[in-house]
Amino acid sequence: MKTILIIEDDVQINDMLKVLLSKNGFETISAYSGTEGLLAFNDNVDLVLLDLMLPGKSGDEIIGEIKGKKKVPVIVSSAITDVQKKVDLFSLGADDYVTKPFDNDELLARIVARIKMYDKLTSDGSQDGSIDDIITYKDITLDRGRRIASCNDTEMNLSKIEYDILALLVENKSRTCTKGMIYDIVWEYEGNDDDNALNVHMSNIRRKLKKCNADNDYIETVWGVGYRLKK
Repeated sequence: MKTILIIEDDVQINDMLKVLLSKNGFETISAYSGTEGLLAFNDNVDLVLLDLMLPGKSGDEIIGEIKGKKKVPVIVSSAITDVQKKVDLFSLGADDYVTKPFDNDELLARIVARIKMYDKLTSDGSQDGSIDDIITYKDITLDRGRRIASCNDTEMNLSKIEYDILALLVENKSRTCTKGMIYDIVWEYEGNDDDNALNVHMSNIRRKLKKCNADNDYIETVWGVGYRLKK
């Protein structure tokens, strides 16, 4: 079971996050200031959910200290929407950013994606095609170690971005992946928020899936929000 350290001074939000994460299979540790968060951080923590505006040390200050202790994903949550501020946070070592008020499903999806990404980077056997690297949905199979996707027992010829989008959807098969989430995780904060480019990639993925299995539909559009796998 993965452990998430919640560093959030708002007691109601901290409690809400603790309940949300516990219901979705995570262990949690709560801290209510930057200083307390650093004291609570330990080798068992798998991800840090970090508020920016904290008493004591601010979120900006403690990102580097956390990263210096252990390579662990840090997701910043804040009401600040300034683009330059976000860029500054990424340069400090933040891995992701969610704007308050956030959607619970999107937050959970980002948490799962970041933990899996770090697990793959730190796993000694990540290139061996181990069973932990195999994820499935219907007749789609993804080998994350070798970055191979197949559908209906037919290997798919996907571009890097197409593979990453499909993997993100399959890894979050019970949730909607918002456009912002896809841009952030797949494009790795390169500022790409071109809806036309995303639409082209989604169209290519759907076409290639249809070529493998014309009798099945896999991806549906949630208008104005993003995409999800059909249940």
